[in-house]
Amino acid sequence: MNNNIRNLVFDLGDVLIQYRWRDFLQALGVKPEDVDRIGAEMFDDPKQLWHEFDLGNKDGQQVAGELGEEYPEDAKVIADFVGHGEYMHLPRIRVWELVHILKQQGYGIYLLSNYPEELFYKHTQYADFMKDLDGRVVSFEIHEGKPEPPIYQELLRRYHLNPAECLFFDDRRENILGAQACGIHGKQVFSQESLLEDLEKIRQGRIEEILQEEETGK
Repeated sequence: MNNNIRNLVFDLGDVLIQYRWRDFLQALGVKPEDVDRIGAEMFDDPKQLWHEFDLGNKDGQQVAGELGEEYPEDAKVIADFVGHGEYMHLPRIRVWELVHILKQQGYGIYLLSNYPEELFYKHTQYADFMKDLDGRVVSFEIHEGKPEPPIYQELLRRYHLNPAECLFFDDRRENILGAQACGIHGKQVFSQESLLEDLEKIRQGRIEEILQEEETGK
């Protein structure tokens, strides 16, 4: 392995699982203009009620009820979103195949996620990559989420990892910066295709290219 990277750390949503709330709302039949409005009201505000849901302080039914009272015209959409139903499992099979190959090549495979408990288990119930995990830290377990230091520090502490030997993939830039502040290498994932390209580079022993991209901010 090149550049001392021995452990690959992945975010769950939009990285190991293909899931975006905008896509889900559209799949529910919500009009594009309403997707934007609902997103601005309930998802884009970092102080919104979903944060308590993320940390396991409230279950999905409670969050749906409170948001439904605040936004009665969207109550059904909110309840459907929290339940997720048949839209939950949108796998990235080739990504999972490459994760398995990299595991066989000797890389440690770890997971970091801000998903609340009930959504975490819905997402991962049938996820093939779970068999390859060497460890995970999820926000509801420690009541602290990305991008704050405790979730990264807990990963390093729990599994006795050297941050300089870890490479973290996440779709959100602020989470990458949080990992880097703890000494972990980070690479932002912009699409399924970009993650596949990165994993192929690692498989081919070209991990130094990813680290160079990290340094140049690409």
